[in-house]
Amino acid sequence: MALRARALYDFRSENPGEISLREHEVLSLCSEQDIEGWLEGVNSRGDRGLFPASYVQVIRAAEPPPPARYANVPVGGFEPLPSPAAFKPAAQQPPPEPFPPPPAGYPFPPYGGSYQPSQGSDDDWDDDWDDSSTVADEPGALGSSYPDYEAAGGGASGRYRLSTRSEPSLGPRGAGHPPGHPHPPGGGGAAKSSATVSRNLNRFSTFVKSGGEAFVLGEASGFVKDGDKLCVVLGPRGPEWQENPYPFQCSIEDPTKQTKFKGMKSYIAYKLVPSHTGQQVHRRYKHFDWLYGRLAEKFPVISVPHLPEKQATGRFEEDFISKRRKGLAWWMDHMCSHPVLAQCDAFQHFLTCPSTDEKAWKQGKRKAEKDEMVGANFFLTISVPTGPGASLDLQEVESQVDGFKAFTKKMDESALQLNHTANEFARKQVTGFKKEYQKVGHSFKCLSQAFELDQQAFSAGLNQAIAFTAEAYDAIGDLFADQPRQDLDPVMDLLALYQGHLANFPDIIHVQKGALTKVKESKRHVEEGKMELQKAEGIQERCNIISFATLAEINHFHKIRVRDFKSQMQHFLQQQILFFQKVTQKLEEALHKYDSV
Repeated sequence: MALRARALYDFRSENPGEISLREHEVLSLCSEQDIEGWLEGVNSRGDRGLFPASYVQVIRAAEPPPPARYANVPVGGFEPLPSPAAFKPAAQQPPPEPFPPPPAGYPFPPYGGSYQPSQGSDDDWDDDWDDSSTVADEPGALGSSYPDYEAAGGGASGRYRLSTRSEPSLGPRGAGHPPGHPHPPGGGGAAKSSATVSRNLNRFSTFVKSGGEAFVLGEASGFVKDGDKLCVVLGPRGPEWQENPYPFQCSIEDPTKQTKFKGMKSYIAYKLVPSHTGQQVHRRYKHFDWLYGRLAEKFPVISVPHLPEKQATGRFEEDFISKRRKGLAWWMDHMCSHPVLAQCDAFQHFLTCPSTDEKAWKQGKRKAEKDEMVGANFFLTISVPTGPGASLDLQEVESQVDGFKAFTKKMDESALQLNHTANEFARKQVTGFKKEYQKVGHSFKCLSQAFELDQQAFSAGLNQAIAFTAEAYDAIGDLFADQPRQDLDPVMDLLALYQGHLANFPDIIHVQKGALTKVKESKRHVEEGKMELQKAEGIQERCNIISFATLAEINHFHKIRVRDFKSQMQHFLQQQILFFQKVTQKLEEALHKYDSV
C-alpha cells in the first residue's frame, strides 16, 4: 500500500520543486524518509514535489480508520482540548511564516558525496587489481557520515577519544522541526535560551558534504591515533603545516607498455622510485586515479593536485606517454612537497607496496577506503596552536581569505591567458616559423643553383656559400619547430597543474566561510539571549580549527608557487638563451663561408 500523509496546515509553494498543500488534504508520499525536514510526494491535484515534513502527518497503514460515528474522536484516546486560538475563524488564524526553499539539487540523490574515479576508456577496472567486494560490504565500513564510535571502547595506547558533541536541546522551533524552519501555525516553542545554530538548507554544499558543518555544530566524535594528528604551527608568515621531519622525493621513469590476459589488454606502467626507500614499484594510471580519489575525499581543506587528464584515443602514442609522464612528475613533486599529503598512509602505501604483492596491495587499499577519519571526523585530527598570542581574529581571517580569493581569481585568469598565448606561440613555431624559415632557405638554394650555371671558377666559392646559407636557414626552421618542447611546454605543464589547484580553492574557502557564518549566527543568538555563551564559544573554537587549517594551506600554496615559478621561469629563459645561441651559431657559420670568396 502506498504511503500517505494528511496535511495539518496550508502551505503555499514559493520555489521551484515545491508543491502547495491544503489543510486536511491527503497526499501520496514517495518516501517516508525526510531530508532535512522536507518530504517528497504527490498532492490531490497530481502535482509532485517537496513540502515541509512538519506540515503533514503520516497515515500509518496499520491504524484502521475509526468508525464513522466516532470520526471526531482521535485514535488511541482523547487529545487535550485545543487552545482558544484554535476556535478562531480560518481567516483569523495566523498564516504560516515564510518557509525557506528546499535544498538545491532537487530531486535528491542519497545524502553524502564522495569522489568517484573517472570511468573512461583510459584505464578500466575489469582486472584482478580489485576484487568484487566493496567497502560497504564489510563491517565497520564508512557507510554513514558519523560511525558509532561509542562501541569502539577506549583506553587504547596512542589513541585519544575526541568529541565535539553536546547534549541535544530543543530549539525555539521545537523537536522534530528542521533547523531554520518556523513553527507551523499554532505550534509552540521552547525557551529562548536554548536556541541552536541552524543547518544549511542546501545539504549538497561543500561545507555540508565535507563534514565542516557537522564539526562546527559539535557533532563529530571519534578516536584519533597519534599518527593521524595534523599539526598547524605558527610560522613567520602565520599558520603553517608542521614540516615533514623526513622529507623525500619520488621519480617517475621508464613508462613501458605491458599486456595481460595473453595480450588481450594493454596498459602503460610507470616506474616509481621513492628516495626514502630506494625500492622501485610500478603503477598504472588507474592506481594514481584511485589515490587521488581517496585523498580528495579525506582532506577537504587541502588542495590535492589534479592528475593529468585522461585520453580516450592515442594512449600508446609516444608523445602522449611522454607528456603524461611529465604531468605525473609534477603531480608527484607536489605530493611529496606537502607536509600532510606526503605522510598520509594511503600515499605511503601507494609508494611502497611491492607491485607483485596483490594481497598486500588490496589490504592497504581496503584500509584506506575504511578510514574513519573522514568527513566531520577529519577535523578532529587537526591540532592548532594554543596559549597567548595563538588565537585568531576572525575579522582578520575573513579579510585574509577574501584577499586570497581575489588573488586566485586573478591568477586563474592570468594563467588561462598565458596558457592560450604560449600554446598559440608554440603552434606558430612548430608550423609557421619552421615553414617560413625553410621557405627562405629554399629561395637561397634556388639562387645558388642559378649561379651554378655560370662555370667561372671565381664564382664557385660564392655559390657554395649561398648554398650553405640555405642549409642554415633550413636548420633554423627545425630548431624553431623543436624549441617549444624545451621551454614553452614545461611552462604550460606547470600552468595546468596550478589551474587544478586554483579549481580546488573555491571549495576550501567555502568550508571556511561556512564555519564563519555559524560563528556569526551563534554570536547573534548570545546577544539576543537565546544561546548560552559556552555553546557559542565551542562553535568559535571549532571554527578556529578550520581557519587555522585554511590559512596553513594558503601559506603552503604561496610557498610552493614561488618555488615553482621561480624555477620554471629560470628554466624558460635559459632555454631561450640556448635556442638563440644555436640560431646565432648557424648564422655565424654561414657568414664565415663568405670570407674565402
